Amino acid sequence: MDYLGLAGKTVVVTGVANKKSIAWHVSKGLREAGAEVVHAVQSEALREQLARLLEGQEVLVCDVENPAEVERLAAEIGERHPMVHGLVHSIAFADYSEGFRPFHQTKKESFLQAVDVSCYSLIALARALEPLLDPSASVVALSISHTHLAAESYGYMAPIKAALDSAVVFLAKSFSARSQVRFNAVKAGPLKTSASAGIPGYLENYLFAEAATLRGRGLATPEVADAVLFLLSQRSSGINAQGVVVDAGMGVNFFDRELVRRATRTEEGG
Repeated sequence: MDYLGLAGKTVVVTGVANKKSIAWHVSKGLREAGAEVVHAVQSEALREQLARLLEGQEVLVCDVENPAEVERLAAEIGERHPMVHGLVHSIAFADYSEGFRPFHQTKKESFLQAVDVSCYSLIALARALEPLLDPSASVVALSISHTHLAAESYGYMAPIKAALDSAVVFLAKSFSARSQVRFNAVKAGPLKTSASAGIPGYLENYLFAEAATLRGRGLATPEVADAVLFLLSQRSSGINAQGVVVDAGMGVNFFDRELVRRATRTEEGG
């Protein structure tokens, strides 16, 4: 039984980097469900890399910082696909080449570039693809579980993701005037991905988050992808303009007795 009803649907998936990324698992799930996936990556080098992993699959190039490339992507997709039933936005970038700084020392150009790539690109892609979107299409953005937690190891990306969450709501309202296209975000807890591996101090935060989950086991990337697949399907037709938190219960468990004991015990007391 095709419970999700994704067979034969065309879905655009952005941001596949490697087999550890959420977008990879989303693409895998879509293909297993019988959907036709159009992949969009930032550069020709990434296209060649992904093409080797996805032999025979469609991989297009689009640097979302360039408005002309966003329009070109929509035109290329339109030439091959008369209708698009879903869009997955899994694009994020922050320039930490100079190391982490206190938030108030964030450079304006770095912050605005992160907004452009990680947030505005969703608006640009939705606008460019609007003529192709099925009237009941679903757009899903990848966000983080808690943008109001000042996680130092995440740098200035939490405010960027907060802007993305808000953009999801406003896009849902804007599109509602002419269609039933839905916009939602999947707000994932800490994961083991290639992108996270490069963040200083992330491993310690991940281990703490794992201990804070209600099950005592860290969040797995396929679990986040499964939530995206559900939101892409018509099984979630009543969900719109929402942020679905997928964190294995981490966000409600910071005052777990054992976590509190570990944080408050003295070195002398063990």
